[in-house]
Amino acid sequence: FKLMANKVHCAHILVEKLSLAQEIKAKIANGESFANLAKQHSIDSSKKRGGDLGFFGRGMMVQEFEKAAFVLEKGQVSDIVKTQFGYHIIKRLD
Repeated sequence: FKLMANKVHCAHILVEKLSLAQEIKAKIANGESFANLAKQHSIDSSKKRGGDLGFFGRGMMVQEFEKAAFVLEKGQVSDIVKTQFGYHIIKRLD
């Protein structure tokens, strides 16, 4: 039962360098807090909220980001996603 199949609630960490994204991804895999890493490293305004982007629907994010976000299960973290903004690591929250 999916309450909001057309919307997902995600957080992300956005960085400019692939090497940093890989480093952060490894830290998450080792159990470090996604939110804390977002606050430390993310280059967009969501960092204040631990990367929380809130709920968003289809068509609201760039295609590569959206494609990755909508296939995640709750609590799952994406692979590194490259967009025109940089390198994202996305976590599904809902």
